[in-house]
Amino acid sequence: MSERRRPTFVRVDLEAIRHNIRCLKPASSELMAVVKANAYGHGAAPVAEAALEAGATWLGVALVEEGVLLRSAGIEAPILVLSEFPPGSEEEALAANLTPSLYSDGGLTRLLQAADGEPVAVHVKVDTGMHRVGVYPPEDAAAFIARVVDSGLQVQGLWTHFARSEEDEVTTKEQLDRLLNVAGQVRAAGVAPRYVHAANSGAVIRHPEAHLDLVRPGIAIYGLEPGPGVGADLGLRPALSWHSAVSFVKRLPAGERVSYGHRYRLDRDAWVATVPVGYADGYPRLLSSRADVLIGGRRCRVAGGVTMDQLIVDCGDLEPEPGDPVVLLGRQGTEEIAAAELAALSDTVAYEIVTRIGPRVPREYVG
Repeated sequence: MSERRRPTFVRVDLEAIRHNIRCLKPASSELMAVVKANAYGHGAAPVAEAALEAGATWLGVALVEEGVLLRSAGIEAPILVLSEFPPGSEEEALAANLTPSLYSDGGLTRLLQAADGEPVAVHVKVDTGMHRVGVYPPEDAAAFIARVVDSGLQVQGLWTHFARSEEDEVTTKEQLDRLLNVAGQVRAAGVAPRYVHAANSGAVIRHPEAHLDLVRPGIAIYGLEPGPGVGADLGLRPALSWHSAVSFVKRLPAGERVSYGHRYRLDRDAWVATVPVGYADGYPRLLSSRADVLIGGRRCRVAGGVTMDQLIVDCGDLEPEPGDPVVLLGRQGTEEIAAAELAALSDTVAYEIVTRIGPRVPREYVG
């Protein structure tokens, strides 16, 4: 961070992460903090450490590389890779003590070859309706688990993923019932997984019956709602804010057009400010002429096209100065730009807004 020369950076409040973990963890279930995609853009290792300090006992990642990175940071907690190990990565993953998800005979064969007779605990994933990955149909899961057990592997976990837990009770209940039916079948056959788990952020908040042995919140641990209003009463705190500073200022007369394509026309004399952040940093080009940033505690409109490295801001009668702080995401004074606001303006979800902030934007940590 001492090498930072451009004033554009992300600030992550680790105490907000700890607070959110404490808000989300059920009294009777363990909690897996999902820190895939560089902890949703927040920084995997610092967030993982904060989550574990607050009571998480597991971490979840999407890639073997993400798990290895956490191990290289000195993190020793159990880490579940949420998809099967890609072919050829099994030995590296097992050497890093990463817990495999398993749901195909091909994945089982490759894992057995890499394990070379050593005991390995796995979590079998069942496709109960999301239809991304998992044993499907669910009725085949008991037979698959029998093959896993016969091969000498330990079935430590049985799990699924909800498709609509933040918005739909009917399909969520259907998916949960399918998982519990599989759990009943395998227990009747003498297999007792230590962890049966299903609850993502929406289910942690809206479906306590889905808490089971382990919950797996992702977006909510970062203080962002999994759906509009979902978790609004929990007091979750957004952990990430995005900052920059004015780099250049000029006064332009009414009628002038700014940025590429000249699609933004000033309807009155105005101060305009240049801010050194652009779509190469992950600020969506779809926010051109639509989003606001905060300068001097006031909302100022992004004027014209967001460019690769800079954007222009219409400050109206507010005269900024080079060096004035700019908030792209977060709070300044009494005003706030929320990830959900930027997501709505760019026709996406808050998840994408924070995860797309690029690696050339430094992260700094407080709390």
